[in-house]
Amino acid sequence: MSRDIGVTGATLAKWRESFLEGGLGALRSRKADERDQKIRSMERKLGKVVMENELLREKIDRIEDGRPLARRRSRT
Repeated sequence: MSRDIGVTGATLAKWRESFLEGGLGALRSRKADERDQKIRSMERKLGKVVMENELLREKIDRIEDGRPLARRRSRT
């Protein structure tokens, strides 16, 4: 391909690297707005709910296996 367009292979490789580095930035052409903030907020809430579900499942497994539960710590 480099011969077809009249450049060296090294130049072609540099162009390719520049394209790949700049490609991700070009994909983010939209400025952040309130939708992005709402999405981040919802992702945090979802993460919290997922974590709570995992803890509850572990607690259920311990109860069903007859193992003692860990002692609760005060949330103060």
